[in-house]
Formats: sequence, C-alpha cells, structure tokens
Amino acid sequence: MDDTLPFVSIIMPVRNEATFIARSLGAVLAQDYPADRLEVLIADGMSTDDTRVIIRQLAAQHPQVPVRVIDNPGKIVPTGFNAALAQARGDVIVRIDGHCEIAPDYVSRCVIHLLEDGVDGVGGPIRTVGVTPLSATIALAMSSSFGVGNSAFRTVKDKAMFVDTIAFPAYTRVTVEKAGLLDEELVRNQDDEYNYRLRKLGAWLLLAPDVKATYYSRNSLRSLWRQYYQYGFYKVRVLQKHPHQMRLRQFVPPAFVATVLGGALLSPFSRIVRRLWGLTVSAYVVANLFASWRIARKTGYEHLWRLPVVFFILHFSYGLGFLRGLIHFRNRWAG
Repeated sequence: MDDTLPFVSIIMPVRNEATFIARSLGAVLAQDYPADRLEVLIADGMSTDDTRVIIRQLAAQHPQVPVRVIDNPGKIVPTGFNAALAQARGDVIVRIDGHCEIAPDYVSRCVIHLLEDGVDGVGGPIRTVGVTPLSATIALAMSSSFGVGNSAFRTVKDKAMFVDTIAFPAYTRVTVEKAGLLDEELVRNQDDEYNYRLRKLGAWLLLAPDVKATYYSRNSLRSLWRQYYQYGFYKVRVLQKHPHQMRLRQFVPPAFVATVLGGALLSPFSRIVRRLWGLTVSAYVVANLFASWRIARKTGYEHLWRLPVVFFILHFSYGLGFLRGLIHFRNRWAG
C-alpha cells in the first residue's frame, strides 16, 4: 500500500447501460492506479435492463477493487452523483459516464496533474466514436467545430489549456466540498453549470492532452435528437441561473431556428421576409454541405449523405429545445 497517493473515488451515474457498461466499467477496473487506493461507486438509476447483472459479473472478476452499487431513484445524473458522493471516501473524485471508456492510465494522469500542476479539476480531450455506420457519422459531427462550435474537449486534441468546462472530470475533494452538489434540477448541462460554479470560486480547470477517453455516440437519429433537444431545453435554466456562463455559440442554434420558423410563417405576407428567409436557409444548406464534404473527404465519402442530416439534427433540435425552454421556464428568471 502506498499511503502517499491520494485515495480516489470513481463515481459512475448510469441507467440502462447494458450495451456499454462492460466497456466503461471494464476500463475503470483496468486502471494502473493502485487498487488499494481506489473505489468505484455506481449510482444506478433503477435500470430495467441487464446493467446490474453485468456490473456484478465484472466486480466478481476484479475483486481487488471495491465496487458498490447505489440506488438512484431520481434516475438522472445529478441525483446519482450526489447520492454516491455522500458515500465516497476519496481525496480525489472522478466522474465517469456509462458511455465512456477511459485509458488505462486515466486516473494516474489525473492525479499527477492535480498534485503537480496546482489545478482544481482536470479532464482530457474526448475521442468520439461510433459502433455502427450511423453512429460513426454522428461521432464525426460531434467532433467538428461546425457541429458543436468551439467546445474544447470535443475539438482540441493536442494542446494543454485552461478551459470553461471539462468532461469526465477529476476534482480534488476540497474543490468539490467548496462547490457543493450537482444541481438536481438539470437533467442535462449539469456539468457546465457545476464547472461554472467552480470557476466563480476561483478554480482552475485543465484540459490535458495526456488524459484520454473514448465516448460512444448515440446510435440513432431519434436518440441524438432527444439528447440535443434536452441540451437546448435545460441550457435555458443555466442561462437563468448564470447568465455570464453562456457563450455566443450557444445562442446560434436558437437564433437560426427562430429565423427559419418565423420566416416560414411570415414569408407569405412579405417579399422582403421571403427573400431574407430564403437567404438564411440557402446559406445554412451551403455551409452544411461544405462542412459535410470537408469531413467526408478526410474520413470517407460513405458519411457524405448522412452528415448533413446529422448536422441539421444537432443544430435544429438544440435550437428548438432552447426556444421551448424559454417558454417552459418563462417565470423562472429570478433564478
């Protein structure tokens, strides 16, 4: 036992992850960090598939690392994380997603950065992949600046930098105790809101290129639409709680959707509106096709016919969700 190393608690909020939990938890249990300085807490959102069966099987195969399953009747990430945090013993807290596969040295690298670089939180760039032809196309779109703007952890691969938010983060226990719990109102965007709270307290968040993880993208257009619709919807609550957290890129999709829908309604009554609407739609189509062609040229033309559809879903579902959120949360501007 090396008592000089910090004890690490890995928290995994999951629900119905039977397809991916073997990869995700398997990677956690294969870490090169000393097993006696590690614990895994899985907050299960009352899964109805074989998630818990697979967890028990993997835990039995790796008895050197303690694995505990904690019930999460709230069924969402914040309630699960908070329930697990209440039982976590670690000096370092690492949150891992059920769709994520971390590198064998992920925890070790995070601990090194936290100890040696004087930062409060650390994460790495995400390599997004798909296991089917469609999900592979979705992964390409989610890794492009046209698809997700300047989201650093998705688009920056080989540069260490301080950032606004990190995915699959490792935090010092002291930092977590200062910031408090995740906001249980936020089904999505809870990580952005939490990291903003940390930065307001003076925390430094590092994107480190040697901290590597793979994220498995959604494998259907329907699930992708739902995911990004929720991102847009709950981003309104983040805006209401923390207006300064927002970035210009987050307003572009709702502005685009409002222009397209509003223009379609008003075009029959005004030639000027009709022309402006046509220019807006045409400009988007050209930009979408050009971005799709540039990516397909490098990654394979089999993606070319799917990419424009995926880009449209990313942008339109997020924008529509944001507009719906403005209506739904219209009486919540007090905070």
